[in-house]
Amino acid sequence: MPGEESERSRLPFEPNKKRQKPAKTTPKTAPKTNSQPIVKSQESSKQPQKPQTFTKEEMAIPEVVSQRMIRRVAAFCGIPTALGIIVLVASYLLITFADIQLPPIAVLLVNMGLFGLGVLGITYGVLSASWDEERPGTLLGLGEFGINWGRMTEVWRETRNKNV
Repeated sequence: MPGEESERSRLPFEPNKKRQKPAKTTPKTAPKTNSQPIVKSQESSKQPQKPQTFTKEEMAIPEVVSQRMIRRVAAFCGIPTALGIIVLVASYLLITFADIQLPPIAVLLVNMGLFGLGVLGITYGVLSASWDEERPGTLLGLGEFGINWGRMTEVWRETRNKNV
């Protein structure tokens, strides 16, 4: 059953119930007079339901998962960014002290590549962390990345379908 599958893939820290949109009210077209019979439809007899609210604790990412994400972002973003800075310093030192002329375009492309990897490392660091509190995940997080990417795209599709 599709409902059971989405329930199994639910995150451990996700609230159990989904929020409901508030009921839309219909505008009044003409004032009612006493001579007209009053007819109640099924929709008007229903009371609009208040949207369910969740506490901050229910909506927050658990501390264990948050720290895991931070460590991974620091590694997958920090290492390429640090290498990019080292390449800049090394190229300057080679030009200044060793009188080795490096093509500026080569230094630029290497730095752009390393800083670009650093930016991608932020996203990969968050998505490769295990979002399950009890399971730490693997070193590189390839399996967790696939699971979390699937969850994220599923939510995007649901949101897009609701807005259409």
